[in-house]
Formats: sequence, structure tokens, C-alpha cells
Amino acid sequence: MIRYSMKHRFQIRLIVFSLLLFPELAFAHGFAGSGWLHPLTGIDHMCAMVAVGAWSAQIGGKAIWRVPAAFVTAMLIGGIIGFEHFILPATEYGIVFSVFLLGIAIASECRFGVLLASLGVGIFGLCHGYAHGVEMPTQDNKFSYAIGFIITTAGLHLVGAIGGLLLLEEPKGRKTLRLLGACCTLVGVYLFYKLVR
Repeated sequence: MIRYSMKHRFQIRLIVFSLLLFPELAFAHGFAGSGWLHPLTGIDHMCAMVAVGAWSAQIGGKAIWRVPAAFVTAMLIGGIIGFEHFILPATEYGIVFSVFLLGIAIASECRFGVLLASLGVGIFGLCHGYAHGVEMPTQDNKFSYAIGFIITTAGLHLVGAIGGLLLLEEPKGRKTLRLLGACCTLVGVYLFYKLVR
């Protein structure tokens, strides 16, 4: 049986409310184009973004929002660089390594300080954002496209965070979360193989 602390109950309710609110915000403002779909079109983006949320839950404390916020902020910066088609080298490798390393962090229950964890995911976010920006369809509006991929990314972070919090409350949840981290690492290995072959 899952036993929630008052703190975790509040966190979970806040996350669920935010998760329900995001689609409403997206469609109410007309951001239903390819921007919000782009993070869902690749297993690399989805794995990394869910993993950021799960790892932030695993670290706990202020990391639950600061680490995902660092990813989203850096991703927006990367998106702007991509929009302007400036060269940001090795972004594909950065994306692949983000999946691999976030998986290792979860599998090993690596609890970096909030600042170090935020810096790490910020580098990954920059790479993911650049990929979003440079692949934007020419007919899309930059602002709408950016809001779209930000909303979807934040939603994926929330999925990872709430999933992590729920698992950490279960007797065998920690092991399950670590196993999922190992699976994420294997996805990273597969993506690296595809990239270099």
C-alpha cells in the first residue's frame, strides 16, 4: 500500500493540476502546431525529458522544480540558436549522451547537488532545444513553435516527476525506478550505435 507524506501529497496534486492545465493553455492560445508535437516525435527527446523529471524526484527537495526548470530554460536558448541556424556542434551526440547519462544517474541513484544537476541538464537542454529550433518547419511562427515545445517538454518533465514520486513511495519503487533508469541507459546505447554506424 502506498503511503504518502503530506509534502508528497501536495507535490503530486500540484503536478497533476499543472499536467491537466498545460494542454488547455496550449490549445487556448493556438499552439497546437508542430512545436508541441516535436518533442514527441523521437524516443531520444521523450526519454531524456521524462528522465529529467524522474531524476529530479529522486534527488528531492528543491530539485523537483529547479532541475526541470534549468532544462527548459536552456532548451529555449538552444531553440533560439537553432531558429537562427547558428552552428552548435555535436548536438546529436549531446542528445544521445543525455539519454545515456540521465539513465545512469537514475539507475545509480546519483544525488548531485541542485546546482550541479541543473548545470548538467542545462547542457542537455541546450542540445535538445537546438534540435527543435533547427528543425522548425519554415511555415511555423517561431514564438508559437517555441511555446509549443516548451509546454510539451514541461509536461514530459511532470510525467517523470510524478511517476518518480509515486514509485519512491512504494516498498519496491526505488528498485523499479532504478531499473527504468537502466532501460533508459540501454536506449542511449542503442541511439549511440545508430548515430555512429
